[in-house]
Amino acid sequence: MTKDLTQGRPLGLILGFAIPVLLGMLFQQFYNLVDTMIVGKILGPDALAAVGSTGSLNFMILGFCNGVCTGFAIPMSQAFGARDENALKKHIGNCLWLCLVFAAVMAVATGLLCKPILRLMKTPADILEDAYRYIVIIFWGIPVTYLYNMLSGMIRAVGDSKTPVLFLALASILNIFLDVVLITIIPMGVAGAATATVIAQAVSGIGCLFYIKKKFPILKPAGPQWRPDKRYALKLCAMGIPMGLQYSVTAIGSVILQSAVNSLGTLYVASVTTGSKLCLIFCCPFDALGATVATYGGQNIGAGKVNRIREGVKVCMTLGSVYSLLAFGLFFFAGDRLALLFVDVENAQIIANARLFLVCNSLFYIPLAAVNVYRFVIQGIGYSQVAILAGVFEMAARAAVGLIFVPRIGFQAACIASPAAWIAADLFLIPTYLYCMKKLSLKMAAYADQEECRTAKVLPAEGRLRPRRP
Repeated sequence: MTKDLTQGRPLGLILGFAIPVLLGMLFQQFYNLVDTMIVGKILGPDALAAVGSTGSLNFMILGFCNGVCTGFAIPMSQAFGARDENALKKHIGNCLWLCLVFAAVMAVATGLLCKPILRLMKTPADILEDAYRYIVIIFWGIPVTYLYNMLSGMIRAVGDSKTPVLFLALASILNIFLDVVLITIIPMGVAGAATATVIAQAVSGIGCLFYIKKKFPILKPAGPQWRPDKRYALKLCAMGIPMGLQYSVTAIGSVILQSAVNSLGTLYVASVTTGSKLCLIFCCPFDALGATVATYGGQNIGAGKVNRIREGVKVCMTLGSVYSLLAFGLFFFAGDRLALLFVDVENAQIIANARLFLVCNSLFYIPLAAVNVYRFVIQGIGYSQVAILAGVFEMAARAAVGLIFVPRIGFQAACIASPAAWIAADLFLIPTYLYCMKKLSLKMAAYADQEECRTAKVLPAEGRLRPRRP
């Protein structure tokens, strides 16, 4: 049930791991896609704008949850790569306790604060109540978000990227059924879409839990391995919290940008919502490459194979670049037709705006591929605290566009906000990756010299090796 990523051709291993991860992410985005399609087609553009106006806030909070769980999985993948089963299980035991605390605190805090935040974001008055009804239910469901992401991260840490997809597929089907029931049969409005998403994700998380209990003895702590341990908890937090904050810090810029877009009016909010939903789906391959290279880097650094990490990064960047060109071609020639998934043909202005948004973003997908690959490999090899600064660069770029250019230029400025953020992040990430890999190479070389000396029973002296005296 596990997969060793420290041996074999990187291309085959990365594709074999990334494709199931991609399918899982597509199913996860399918929740939001179906919600948005049904809301836009049945409840109308105002309801669509209400759901869309919560997007950046949603990303800021749930992004933290996802980032924390991804970070928690890195020490697990490192322990698995080092063949240390006891450390793996101790990390899992402490991870479960930490997730329980994080989920409870965040669900209560966000439920209480989301309405004041929506007001601070200048959410238009005609969609404020619907926006609140949607997002507060999503936030009440934070515990099930932690449940699924924690368990799927554990499974992927030991090399199995296929199993979580099966449960997400089941959840997607359930989500469609519940959307129809809770919006069209039981008229709950946008609250029905949010409720369907939470229930579906709970099902996928519970499915992962039962599957781990039955099929993954290596992921089941026992006895003392369940006890909270300060050393393991701190290591998990050192990886998880920076990754979570990275998403949240990045999202602060998105919140500022969303506030600027909200001030343009409901039509432009609906336009950005339509374009953003499509971008989220078509950006899943970049997210899958990031998740893959994090696990790949974690296992290989655990095994001490630095050069294999470099090979894996080159493979991921090549795959990401090829996909970027294909996505740009699709949006350029068919972006308006894709927008019809969310709005009716009579909404011509929304369709035209959405196409412009898609073309501007996809023109810079290669820098986005670099953001995901370099950021996640830096985290996978153990430098999560450094990688968080990339989120600061993204936040600053998006905030600058939102505060300075959107009020002066309008919707066109919002279309270039994300590309500006990706380029800003790359200016930090690429040199940082090169520095971290050089540092690791020197560390591994020094360790290898020590082992050689210990094995040969020699001591270094004056730049050479000499036999140890009896």
